[in-house]
Amino acid sequence: MFPKPKADLSMEFCGVNFETPFILAAAPPTDDIEMVRDAFKLGWAGAVLKTTSVEAAKVDLVNPMMSGMDSGSERLVGMGNIDLVSEHRISEVEKRIVTLKAEFPDKRVIASISGQDKASWQELARRTAAAGAELIECSFSCPQGSMGLKPGAMLGQDAAASAEVAGWIREAAGKTPIIIKLTPQVADIAEIALAVKGAGADAVCVGNTVPALMGIDLDQGVPIPNIAGSSTYSGLSGPAIKPISLRCVAEVARRARMPIAASGGAVSWRDALEFVLLGASVVEFCTAVMHYGFDIVTDLREGMAFHLDRLGVASLRELAGRSLANLVEHDALLRGKKWRPCIDEDICVRCGLCMIACRDGAHRAITLDSERRPKVDDDKCTGCALCSTICPAMCIEMKEAQS
Repeated sequence: MFPKPKADLSMEFCGVNFETPFILAAAPPTDDIEMVRDAFKLGWAGAVLKTTSVEAAKVDLVNPMMSGMDSGSERLVGMGNIDLVSEHRISEVEKRIVTLKAEFPDKRVIASISGQDKASWQELARRTAAAGAELIECSFSCPQGSMGLKPGAMLGQDAAASAEVAGWIREAAGKTPIIIKLTPQVADIAEIALAVKGAGADAVCVGNTVPALMGIDLDQGVPIPNIAGSSTYSGLSGPAIKPISLRCVAEVARRARMPIAASGGAVSWRDALEFVLLGASVVEFCTAVMHYGFDIVTDLREGMAFHLDRLGVASLRELAGRSLANLVEHDALLRGKKWRPCIDEDICVRCGLCMIACRDGAHRAITLDSERRPKVDDDKCTGCALCSTICPAMCIEMKEAQS
C-alpha cells in the first residue's frame, strides 16, 4: 500500500479556510441538495450553489440544453450549455444554506446570485448572508439583464456598470465576502477586476463559460443544440477553455492583486495546481464532475498531495502564485539560444507524424530512414517544437543545443 500523503492542501480564501482548493462551481451538480450532500461526504471542500434569483424573476429553461464538443474519439473535450439560472428561487436556497451549514460545519457553502436591478441584487445579498452563506458569488457573466447596457450584453463586459452593481451588493452583504464572477469575453479582464475591487468586492471568480456556437447538424442544417429547428449560442466549458481561463487568472493576479477563485476547464489535480501557481486560492469544478462524477475528488486530493510530497513541499499555500514571476512580455523573452528535438527511439512508435508535421507545417528538417526512424537535419531545424507537440508517444523532448 502507498503511504498516506503528508502535504497540507488547505487554502485561505477571503479569510475563510478551505480544507482543500477543490470546490464545486454553480452549475447543475449543485442544484439539488442531495447532490451537494453526496459531494460533501465524498470530500469536496465547498460548493457554490447554483445561481438563484428573486421570486419575481422569470425563469424559463429550455431543453435539450446541453451539447458536446468531441475531438476524434475523445468525447466531451468541451461542453455547451444554454442553462442560465436555477429554477429554485431564493426562498428555497435560503433553507438549503441553513441545512447544509448545520449538517456540514466544516464545508464551505457559497451562494450564487443573479439580480435584474438594484433592489433584487441587494435583496439576494441580504438574504443569502442572513442564511449563513460564508461567501456570496455574484454572476456578472451571464446575460441575466443588461443593467442599462445594450441588449444581450453581459453585465461583466462593462467596467462602470460592474463597479456600480458591485457597490450595491457590497452595501447589502454586510460582513459577508462577495465574489464577482467575471467573463473572459472582454478585451481586458483585469480592468473589470480592478473596477469591482474599487467598488468593494473582496474577490473575483475567473472566469466563466465562453460564448460559442457548438456546431451544425449537417443533415438538417440546424445549429446545435437543435431545439425544434432553432438554436442559440451556448456557454462553452470544459478542457477546451482551460488555456483561456489560465490567461485570465494570470492577468487578474498580476494586475488586480486580489483573491481569485479559478473556474473554467479544470479536470484534474494538475489543472488545479496550474491555477494555484498562477494565483488562485480555490478552483471550481463543473464539467469534469458532470462527465466523471463526484468521486473524482479522491483522485484530486490524493494526486495533488502526493505530488507536493514528491516536491518536498509541506503546504499548497507555498506554491500560490509562484509561476507569475516567470510570465513576461514577448519582447522580454530570451533570444539567441538554439533548441533541438531529442528523440527517444526506444519509445518512438515510428508513426511518421513528426516528419509530416515538419514537412508541411514547419521547416522540413525531419526525414525518416529506411526503418521509419525520424532523423533531424540540424541545419534546417529552428527548434520550433511542432514535432514534440504532435508526437502521440511523447518521445520528443526539446533541449538546448550544445555549441
